[in-house]
This record gives sequence, C-alpha cells and structure tokens, in this order.
Amino acid sequence: MKSTVNILQFICPTGFYGAERWILALSKHLPSSYNSELAVTLEKGSHDLKLVEEFAAQGHLAHEIPMRHPFDISVINKLVELIKTRNIDVIHTHGYKSDILGVIAAHKANIPVVVTPHGFENAADIKLRTFIWLGCQAMKFATKVVPLSPQLCADVRAYRIIEPQLEYIQNGVDLSEVEAVRDDPTISTKTPKKRIGFVGQMISRKNIPALLRVFEQYYKQDPNVELVFLGDGDAREALEALANTLNCAAVISFLGFRDDRLALLKTFDLFVMTSTLEGIPRCLMEACAMGIPVAAFDIPGIDQLIKHQQTGLLAPLHDEAQLLSHWECLLTNTQYAQQLTDNGVAYVNEHYSAARMAREYAELFTRLTDQPRGGYVQA
Repeated sequence: MKSTVNILQFICPTGFYGAERWILALSKHLPSSYNSELAVTLEKGSHDLKLVEEFAAQGHLAHEIPMRHPFDISVINKLVELIKTRNIDVIHTHGYKSDILGVIAAHKANIPVVVTPHGFENAADIKLRTFIWLGCQAMKFATKVVPLSPQLCADVRAYRIIEPQLEYIQNGVDLSEVEAVRDDPTISTKTPKKRIGFVGQMISRKNIPALLRVFEQYYKQDPNVELVFLGDGDAREALEALANTLNCAAVISFLGFRDDRLALLKTFDLFVMTSTLEGIPRCLMEACAMGIPVAAFDIPGIDQLIKHQQTGLLAPLHDEAQLLSHWECLLTNTQYAQQLTDNGVAYVNEHYSAARMAREYAELFTRLTDQPRGGYVQA
C-alpha cells in the first residue's frame, strides 16, 4: 500500500444538500494516510459554492472545473489532466452527471472509480429521466458501485449491477455539529407557536404538496402552529404559490438555504417528511440526532432510521389521514414524543456514525489501490 492514498471526490453540485454534506463527512473522518481532494463543476449560478468553502476549511484542496453548458464533455479531459497532475489513485463520484463524466475520465486515466448513488429521482420530466437513465448506464462501467442503503442496492440491481461490483457500506453522518448545537444551552428552542418543520431539497420526490395538505388540516384544529421549510430546489416557486392559496399561508415560511440550519432545526417541535422516494436522508439523521420527534411516510430508506413506535411514527405511503393522526399524537403527547426521540438519538449514534463509514471506505480504497493497474473499469 502507498504511504498516502489520493482520493478525488467529484460532484456536479446543485446546492449544499445531503450529497455535498456527505462528502464533507467522509473526507473529515478518513484516516490521515488518505488525502482527499475535491473536484466540482462550475455551471451557471453555481459559483462561490458552500461545499468548496467547507472542504477547504477542512484543510483539503478543491478544484473548480468550468462548464460552458450543462453537457460540456470537455470536462472529461480536464478531469484526466487533474487526475494525472495530482497523482490521484481513486476517483469517487456522486450524482448522475458526475457518474457519467467521472467513469469515462477514470477509464481514460486508468484508475479505479467508485460510484456512490445517493438516491434516485422519480421525475416526470423526460429530459431528466433520460439523463438519470444515462447515469445509471454509466454505473455499469464503474469499478465499484457503493449505494447508501439496502433499497438503493436493490435499485441498482435492476440495472444488472451485482456483487462483486456492487458493495454495500451503510451510510453515516458527522453528528458532531448536531450534538454541539443540541447541547448548547445558549441556543434557544423557544418559538411563539408550535413549529413543524422540513429540511431538504424542494424537488418532486419530496412530495411536498402532500405535506402542505396535511398541515392545512392540522391548522384547522390547532391554529397555534407554524410550518417552516429549510432548503431550496426546482419546485420551490410552485410550492410557494401553492402555499399562498391556503388559509394558513400566513404561518408558512420558506426560508431557503440557511447557515443557521441546525439552530433552526433545534426549534422544531416536529420534523415531517412526505417523500415518495429516498436513500437514507441526512436531514432525517440530523433530526433524530437533534432529538426532534419525526413523522413520515413509510418508504424504503426512511424505514432504516424510523422504526414505527420506536424511533418515530410512520404512516403508509399517501395515507395523509394517518400521517395527520401521527402529527396530532406527537404534538400533544410530549412524554411519548420524548420517549421516541431518546430512542432515535441512541439509534443514530449506534448505527450511523461517519467514523465507522469512513473506516469501511478506507478499506475499500486500499483494496482497489493494491490491485495492479489496468482492467479497473468493468463492462
């Protein structure tokens, strides 16, 4: 094994969400014999990236690769040049576009490529669906495909990606930031109204219109409540327009991306999700670690964290009446809610630490770099 293994994390970022934070957690917790570098594409509106800033703050080197348009394949040769200049041993890709570009660059540079699917989008847009399909085809040519959850493993098997190319490493997050905010007595949890909240991307699979419908029903019986959204995304404008048509519009806030996200999360009386498709949501791990009661639809990925009546409450997918009943329970029965949140804190700390995840990735990177050069990319 080399004294230092150079890993290049590659992503075409759309903001500062789960995948971006996941990269930071991994790079922070890899052993010191692993040098992490970051490559990001710069597209329209993606300059001054928070991910680049935070990665550099860890003491790691970040590289920005300009793209003239969303399908600029010249990025491939720029990646190859970066790989050779920086003596990169493994490229690790995140997201459909980065998978396509990164797999081809790895093949040209003759190094192993690890693809980590963070989730699949059940989009209606035909262009996006085509792009997702191309990204999934690119995974077939990765050295290793390492999904974040058992459900994502099942999803990639549908594309004929199986063991030994397929390998599972359970997701993990850096909870130190959450714990620091949770345990800081100077960060208040008090709000004028009971606060229901959501953190995450505003995209179709998050199914936020259902969340708004359930909130509207809850508000009719308890007007001393507010709904707070943290995050951004393609659907935000339409969701704000929808919210403005509701009788409860005055108590619904869309706060966008916030640097004080965790301090705001601490103020939630209830964390809610109505997603139809997920990996293992980082935002949900953070809510559990913060000790916030959780109610969500019972879907793969979410069920890895929320065990019904143990670490939170789950309703069958699309059963909004049952989800409303769970909201009522958790917002009124504070003793029961506290019991579930205590269980949730313990469960996340035991099963989803970033340090454990990083150790397993380090072992994978070692295996790949110990192999003789050549024949990395599998057909």
